[in-house]
Amino acid sequence: MDTLTPDIISVLQYLLPGFVTAWIFYAFTSYLRPSNFERVVQALIFTLIVQVITYFTKEVLLFIGHYWFVAKWSESSNLIWALTISILLGFVISYYSNNDKFHKYLRDKGITRETSYASEWFGAFLKNITYVVLHLEDGRRLYGWPIEWPTDPQNGHFVLEQASWLDDENEIELTKVNQVLVDASKVQLVEFMEKTWEKKNE
Repeated sequence: MDTLTPDIISVLQYLLPGFVTAWIFYAFTSYLRPSNFERVVQALIFTLIVQVITYFTKEVLLFIGHYWFVAKWSESSNLIWALTISILLGFVISYYSNNDKFHKYLRDKGITRETSYASEWFGAFLKNITYVVLHLEDGRRLYGWPIEWPTDPQNGHFVLEQASWLDDENEIELTKVNQVLVDASKVQLVEFMEKTWEKKNE
């Protein structure tokens, strides 16, 4: 068993950057974490990308080292650069997954019709920053400004400010209430209201 220890450590060092990138990606996006097998596959893909970038970084630094010597390239240098690149890669992928810029470019080129968002649910709330009406399963309607909403429409809660109940004719404001927490599983329909306040300010 002792003879396997160095090999195991080497494998873990090689795979660690990919797992770091995957951890950052799921920590900063609304994507649901897949099964363990799928996460390992994704980490392996990230590892491959990180190792390729690290290889080219090494070659560039060694070339520069011919003219300006700083230090020798070592296994420690390789690990430090791989981890640094994996962290940067995780943030870059998270950034483009949260703003749809990359997929928008691909849609403009006719390559795909997909978005970068984790789901249609996430994209709808991100693109429609406005008041909403939550239709509850018991028939009641709750109006307010969403400051938080669940990643999964079946789990989590809505947090509404300036909330009020709606009936067929009246709006009943919830006075002395700062925020309302609503169980997402109790919501059957979400209405995104027209931005009438913007038109009034024009």
